Amino acid sequence: MLIKYLEIFFISMVPIVELRGAIPVAGVLGLPLVPSYIVCILGNMLPVPFIYLFARRLLEWGKDKKYIGKFFTWCLEKGEKGGKKLQEKAGRGTFVALLLFVGIPLPGTGAWTGTLAASILDMDFKETVAACMLGVLLAGVIMLTLTMVGISIA
Repeated sequence: MLIKYLEIFFISMVPIVELRGAIPVAGVLGLPLVPSYIVCILGNMLPVPFIYLFARRLLEWGKDKKYIGKFFTWCLEKGEKGGKKLQEKAGRGTFVALLLFVGIPLPGTGAWTGTLAASILDMDFKETVAACMLGVLLAGVIMLTLTMVGISIA
């Protein structure tokens, strides 16, 4: 059982998939959903401080490198696009906008992209982590509910 929990923990750390994919996997694996929810939140939040502190610098460094440049440029553009979209919609309410951006479980709107966008917008570190945490909790509740409904239908 520990191996299954480790699987969903690591799945929730993967960009784009995050806990949006890990919670349904937990349901398929037959794991209890509430403990799985907690494990997925921890896995999804673990990379957030590192993304905020280092991702932008790493992407800036690698954008002109031969083999990784295109991918790093794509990541930077995605973060900038997300940041601009966030700023346009939110104005001064970037905290709530970031929370909703991370919390609505759509592809490309998770903690990875949200944190990168926040770092590009130079949002406060504590504010970014708090908004991402609340967003991850919200996304987790939505996915937990959808997974429970899916399991009861099956």
